[in-house]
Amino acid sequence: MVRIKHAVKTRRRKHRLLKKAKGQYSQRSRRYQQAKRSLIRGMAFSYRDRKTRKREIRNLWIIRINAACREAGIAYSRFINGLAKAQVKIDRKMLAELAVNSREVFNQLVATAQKALAK
Repeated sequence: MVRIKHAVKTRRRKHRLLKKAKGQYSQRSRRYQQAKRSLIRGMAFSYRDRKTRKREIRNLWIIRINAACREAGIAYSRFINGLAKAQVKIDRKMLAELAVNSREVFNQLVATAQKALAK
């Protein structure tokens, strides 16, 4: 039986991995073993942080809405509760955008929430 050599496949696999490790520091981008370890660790971090980013962004939206609510004279929780009672279906992303860029529209929403809470 003929002996099979894997040089081409191995070289391609290593080259592909080193290409992915291109932005790494020092030997992590040049040595296969170190590049492999570094990539595995980096990919684990990127997987974890894709989930974390969603949490942090939502937290930022809530902070922005809360700041705008305080200026309008209402607490964040009462504002959200008032919108729910008034059956206004706007997500926090849009509320944060309105709070930052168009304050008069946001103040109308605050008035709507306060009216719904008063009932």
